[in-house]
Amino acid sequence: MTELKKKITELNDRFGKADSKEILAYLASYSPGKVVFSTSFGVEDQVITEMLHAIIPPVSVFTLDTGRLFPETYDLLSATRSKYGMDIRVIFPDFNQVEEMVNKKGINLFYDSFENRKLCCRVRKVIPLTRALRGVEFWISGLRKDQSSGRSEISLFEWDEDHRLIRVHPLADWSTEKIWEYAMENKVPYNPLHDKGFSSIGCQPCTRAVLPGEDFRAGRWWWEPSGKKECGIHQHNK
Repeated sequence: MTELKKKITELNDRFGKADSKEILAYLASYSPGKVVFSTSFGVEDQVITEMLHAIIPPVSVFTLDTGRLFPETYDLLSATRSKYGMDIRVIFPDFNQVEEMVNKKGINLFYDSFENRKLCCRVRKVIPLTRALRGVEFWISGLRKDQSSGRSEISLFEWDEDHRLIRVHPLADWSTEKIWEYAMENKVPYNPLHDKGFSSIGCQPCTRAVLPGEDFRAGRWWWEPSGKKECGIHQHNK
């Protein structure tokens, strides 16, 4: 573990002021399958996808299909595959676990209690993610510091104790304005729900548009008390 911490420190020092594309190109030099990018098709993830598509050898890309996503998200998956010619692997939850949960708790169990919501996220997202990350050394995601208070201290490279790998946030220091400037300049396809006030887009029953003055992630699980709005897949245990 000491060696890993040393490596992470060295990577943060080396790439602290580097361009995001430099970071991604470096990661692509690792053996196939050792580096993966998980996309949920938010505009940040779409920016990373645009940066990755020209890198050779390609980095493996996957997405989690919970079975409750917006139609616009599925359309964007298809459009992204077509535009960039990328193989985006779709990871599904175990149908037996979904059936057992829904038949026992109800189809919209997440509205009934915080515990039920966390269970649904675990079955549909956390467990499939764990399966997708087996054998991986670097996991790339589109998290940014200004998305929420719970993400304000993320680093470019950090240790993920749950999955025993190094998390990489190449856009950690990017502002929302910079993200959209890049997306517009490079004609990056994005979810039309962003134009309707959806800043963070997840499952359809658990996401609404953000109202003026609200936090970036206020539209996620809006019926719950304010605080860390997370599903459990983005834990920061350096």
